[in-house]
Amino acid sequence: MLGALAVMLIGGTLTAIAGSAGAASGPKHGGSITYSVEAETPGYCLPGQSQLAPAGIEVASAIYDTLVTTNTKNQYVPYLAQAVTPNATFDSWTIQLRPNIKFHDGETLDANAVKLNLDTYRGLNPKIPSPLSGFTWKNVSSVDVTGPLSLTITTKTPWPAFPALLYGSGRTGIVAPAQLADNNTCATNLIGTGPFKLAPGGYRLNESTTVVRNPNYWRPGLPYLDQIKFVPAQESAQQLNGLQAGDFDIIQTRNARNIVQLRQRKASGQINEMDTDNGTDVGYGMLNVGAAPFNDINARLAIAYAGDANQINQIRNQGLETLATGPFAPGTPYYLTFAQAGLPQHNVAKAKHYAQLYSQAHGGQTLSYTYLTPGADPELLALAELTKQQDAQAGINVNIQQVDQATGISNAIAHQFQFLAWANHPQADPDTQYVWWHSGSPVNFGQINDPVIDQTLDQGRVETDQAKRVQIYRQLNKQFATKVYNLWAFYTKWAVGAQKNIGGLNGAALPDGHGQAFALFEGIVPPATIYKK
Repeated sequence: MLGALAVMLIGGTLTAIAGSAGAASGPKHGGSITYSVEAETPGYCLPGQSQLAPAGIEVASAIYDTLVTTNTKNQYVPYLAQAVTPNATFDSWTIQLRPNIKFHDGETLDANAVKLNLDTYRGLNPKIPSPLSGFTWKNVSSVDVTGPLSLTITTKTPWPAFPALLYGSGRTGIVAPAQLADNNTCATNLIGTGPFKLAPGGYRLNESTTVVRNPNYWRPGLPYLDQIKFVPAQESAQQLNGLQAGDFDIIQTRNARNIVQLRQRKASGQINEMDTDNGTDVGYGMLNVGAAPFNDINARLAIAYAGDANQINQIRNQGLETLATGPFAPGTPYYLTFAQAGLPQHNVAKAKHYAQLYSQAHGGQTLSYTYLTPGADPELLALAELTKQQDAQAGINVNIQQVDQATGISNAIAHQFQFLAWANHPQADPDTQYVWWHSGSPVNFGQINDPVIDQTLDQGRVETDQAKRVQIYRQLNKQFATKVYNLWAFYTKWAVGAQKNIGGLNGAALPDGHGQAFALFEGIVPPATIYKK
């Protein structure tokens, strides 16, 4: 699997090299495709408001560019920025923008536009409330314009992993000032600098999002396609059937059964297919430890011992996935084995024991909880039903509630869940997980309030010695295992299936000699490089 996404900036700088990448030889321009993405995204007011799951990132990456991006060497490299340079103590960063880039509405990308974006992400734009991203950017003390195309960002502490924030797994897109001018239209008035622009009337919630070629894109020769129609999937079987019928040119999926069938169809020469463990998410049960019943560690231990991720993987995933031991995947330096992490493993007798301890502490009450699964897919429901069966063997009652993905995210934000089936934490720099687990963070959906985790995250953020960082985040892994805040299940593969006449799924060379684009990081294929043969 993927090695740790290197911060890349410890003792160095992100600098531009003379030259630019043009269109790759071979691909031709023109044509339109229909791309089935995993789910719908209810709006694209990116700074602090949009709920960008991977399907949303795929669509957003067609319309918006980020200041930095990732390459296949697991480095954060300049993209809209020409250079991102830290000072010696990593608490001041200079961003130099590329010249002659325009937003889709003709406005120039300059330092003032970027400052507006970054301040909006920081929660400082009175026109666009940003309750979620404000904490993420809390460690930034100021964003100052120092020239027409240059800014200096000052942080409250040394922050060697700061470029990872500028990428945000593709979520930190730079939005046109015109989009940020009105909170009422920000979610649907999509204006970026990206390879495609929103077609007139192109955003149709729960139906499709259609984008058309940006003829003034700053990367010569790109994009190749004239149009992409993104269609949100209702269920995984619909994606496979649509690909087979020719309704979809590409499908994005992390459903294990889909991936197995896509591999089989690829082997028989029917389709193109690409899947990867690189940038894998972790699939797990997120527990709301700030409310009953999981504010009691006996309840958490009971379901941890009752669950059998291996059985679920074999039955529901056809053995495709790798069992998870924590948020960090094999191949990263922060990964620990089951024994090293000290995770509870399937043991019905121990599950019954802790369920009884919970009952004794709560007046004889049987341990019960609601399992919330985002997504209307029957496959997700079947997985939940298997978990329910496993828990029943230990005398634990489970009520299953299935909602669409957007509602599931909203429930997470509001802490209105007990057990939430979740997938997150792609294998980026571990500091990117700070906001998910630090107390007081609005995206700490599980309401973890653990001084050890807070201290560990704070130490990891400022540490510049990689060997020390490894030990810090391994300790974080162990603390999760001891306290059982999440029930880690498996590292989920991402895949795309495509018709035989579709190319460019692997991305292309990045500008200025910064290597190859990282395709399928958290399931994202760079839209600019997709073409029809």
